[in-house]
Amino acid sequence: MKTALITGITGQDGAYLSRLLLDKGYKVYGLLRRSASSDIIGERLRYLGIADRVQLIGGNLVDMPSLLDAVAEAMPDEVYNLGAQSFVKSSWQQPRVTTDVTAVGVLNMLEAVRRAAPRARFYQASSSEMFGQVACSPQNERTPFYPRSPYAVAKLYGHWITVNYRESFGMHASSGILFNHEGPLRGIEFVTRKVTDGVARIKLGMQTELRMGNMDAKRDWGHAQDYVRAMWMMLQRDEPGDFVIATGRSVSVRDMVQMAFECVQLDWRRHVVDDPGLRRPAEVHELCGDAGRARDILGWEPEITLERMIAEMVEADLARLRR
Repeated sequence: MKTALITGITGQDGAYLSRLLLDKGYKVYGLLRRSASSDIIGERLRYLGIADRVQLIGGNLVDMPSLLDAVAEAMPDEVYNLGAQSFVKSSWQQPRVTTDVTAVGVLNMLEAVRRAAPRARFYQASSSEMFGQVACSPQNERTPFYPRSPYAVAKLYGHWITVNYRESFGMHASSGILFNHEGPLRGIEFVTRKVTDGVARIKLGMQTELRMGNMDAKRDWGHAQDYVRAMWMMLQRDEPGDFVIATGRSVSVRDMVQMAFECVQLDWRRHVVDDPGLRRPAEVHELCGDAGRARDILGWEPEITLERMIAEMVEADLARLRR
């Protein structure tokens, strides 16, 4: 039986990854940052019916001693570092917290693994936001980075420090440069979930409008279930490396909104309101990933289409609100 330690286990990706690993026979530990909301923090794990199958260990990415203790307790074969302050908008409001957790937290986790479990394989959750103001499209592993938010800058540090530890210490450390990935477990603050929740509320008569920011931005959206499978596949290789994980299809926010409203037979133009206050200080206009390397080396392909994913999210929000 292999053992895995997941930071960010209570988030969307952590929950889906936990289920995947449990289904493969792993023993799964999760790093849990203690908080006053501990009664609801594991809601995603409960949603998937696996809350009683994972073992949570107290710890914090900004506290090195707690990470050393967590790694020593779990003695993992694989470590998946998914924990971060991951909401782009909040990174302008909380740049220092974002830097401490999303950047320096990666260094802390790498160092804890190097000291306490040096043979463990390490996965770092990098982000397509690192590409930012792109010079060419689609983006692959050789595309230059141009981050456009404190979050993206912090992610870029985490990405490069992972490369550095791999090259400096011979660690089996890989990064997945994941483009946007969603699902019913996505946080309500992210645009896809904001849209599907809003659509469900409008359909049920709970509100009449959906306020949106930049509708022209384009993103490459996939399903988190497909993307956590790619994470696992990276750590099964004998050689570590970095991989872009994406669908290769870029769709505007406007088109995604239209898809969601069509799921409930409503005209989006009757309900969506443009709100300039929701726009970012520095916008990333278009992201589209080239996952050719992951396809050729890992054998990875996305299986869930954007239309299917949006329909699943709308149905999940309708069911939740009806309850």
